[in-house]
Amino acid sequence: MPTATTRTAARLTALLSTAFALAMSARGASAQSQAGVQGAVATPTSAQSLFWLDHRTGWHFYDDPELEVEPKPLPPAKPVTKQKQPDPRAPELVEFEKLQKRLEEYRNIAIIRPTEANVRRYMELEARVVRQASYFADVAQRVAWTTPNVDMTLEGRPVNAQAIQVYDREQSADRQKSVAALSRTHVVFFFFRSDCPYCHAFGPTLEAFQARHGIQVVPISVDGGGLPNFPSFRRDNGIAKTLQVTQVPAVFLAEPFTGKISPLGYGVLSESQLLERIATVAAPGADELIPSATRHISLR
Repeated sequence: MPTATTRTAARLTALLSTAFALAMSARGASAQSQAGVQGAVATPTSAQSLFWLDHRTGWHFYDDPELEVEPKPLPPAKPVTKQKQPDPRAPELVEFEKLQKRLEEYRNIAIIRPTEANVRRYMELEARVVRQASYFADVAQRVAWTTPNVDMTLEGRPVNAQAIQVYDREQSADRQKSVAALSRTHVVFFFFRSDCPYCHAFGPTLEAFQARHGIQVVPISVDGGGLPNFPSFRRDNGIAKTLQVTQVPAVFLAEPFTGKISPLGYGVLSESQLLERIATVAAPGADELIPSATRHISLR
């Protein structure tokens, strides 16, 4: 029969066993709790995980939504003003362009709305422009007087009556020498018709020109008839068509040895005109001015 001591020991043993079992059970629950927290951290979207992350708040709570802070409007950007580049042209050119444009505008306004004020405004500005141009002409004239190489009156035909006489006399002498030299190698073809009154009027001039300057005139009749001043003539053998003679009288300067023929003109010409044209056509480089006018035909 167990004694009181034995029974007490048995009770202590049972209590120890129960305490050990409870301790083991608590340890397992703690491990499961830590695993749940780790799972909640790994998956924060579930309600349980949110609870474990903030378990102090509890399940029954309501937080006010966060206030949306509107961004402060940015201050308006300051307009970038481009710095006007200086005009590289001379200021006189800029001023002239402005004046020209304003004059044109005033004129157009006056044409469309010809009121007294509009017309007067245009005429006043036009008078200002004319005065400026007149002043320029005066200065240019003074410069020409003191600078011979820019005085156009000293080149070509002069403007003074006495100087014109001297110029014409010297030029006529030079042309006579030129024609006299050409008479050795050149002749003048004279195309005419026997029923042409202008050909009859031109005949005496050509006859006197031949006698004065020694260049031979070859009369060519396109209708087979003659002229009083040139009873001996040649009939047209097709050369008039070749030279495209469609009107008479017509004169050409011909060089028989080379076959070069250049037109001098149509109609009645004076002796001075003949001298001038022959000297011009025979001048060096004259063929380059109108290459199509000169023909080359075999005249032998």
